[in-house]
Amino acid sequence: MSIVVGVSFMVGTYLIMARSLLSVVIGLNMLAHGSHLLLLTMAGLKTGAPPLLDRPETAFSDPLPQALILTAIVISFGITAFTIAIAYRTYKVYQTDDLEQLRGSPDE
Repeated sequence: MSIVVGVSFMVGTYLIMARSLLSVVIGLNMLAHGSHLLLLTMAGLKTGAPPLLDRPETAFSDPLPQALILTAIVISFGITAFTIAIAYRTYKVYQTDDLEQLRGSPDE
């Protein structure tokens, strides 16, 4: 799982440094998914009963990693929606998704 997390961070970083706006959005998604997998990996998979039951003899699973991952998924969905909207608006205004063309020439 650590290799998958590392590869997703590596691919996400590579895509963020690309020239296309769509690649940047996909790179942000890869980084978000990598962080979800990292949280899951660091928490470990613990089996046990749900933590809401009142049975002291059983082992309970920890609900905190699940809550953190759920929060991270919601935040990454919001960031993805925002970046897609910004990328779409930029494409409609400038008719390009190339970041070098959007930057402009230095003498302008």
